[in-house]
Amino acid sequence: MDSLDARILLALDDDPDATSLALAHRLGIARNTLHARLQRMRASGALRDFSRRVDPAALGRGLIAFVSVSVSQTQGRRAVTALYDIPEVIEIHSTTGDADFPLKVAARDPHDLHRIADALLAVPDIVRTSTVISLNEEMPLRLRALLEAHADA
Repeated sequence: MDSLDARILLALDDDPDATSLALAHRLGIARNTLHARLQRMRASGALRDFSRRVDPAALGRGLIAFVSVSVSQTQGRRAVTALYDIPEVIEIHSTTGDADFPLKVAARDPHDLHRIADALLAVPDIVRTSTVISLNEEMPLRLRALLEAHADA
């Protein structure tokens, strides 16, 4: 990703409903250049799914929890594959430390979170979980500052 790619993403962030022609004009580039760069960013995975912008609370799942999952050391990949079948699991990371996979989970309420925790423990090869509930999102995922720095580079 170069500085023009970052400028394109910042322009989309500023006005997600802008037409391609308007964005190209605003950036001082040809519309075909804009389309080609957006397609390249999508194909490379740099530009992720639009659904990542949806607030889970808008789907009735305003309770966010972080679940540390420990798995059998020989079957970690199988557990991750099974976790994909639980729609409330919205992020999975591999990390170092005590937990093998920290998860971000979206639930309706504490009772729903309990149901999800039971579903997690029913996954083969998960041996232990530890859950913390998010009280407030102090800073949502932000990439704009990184994009601005990259655009200025």
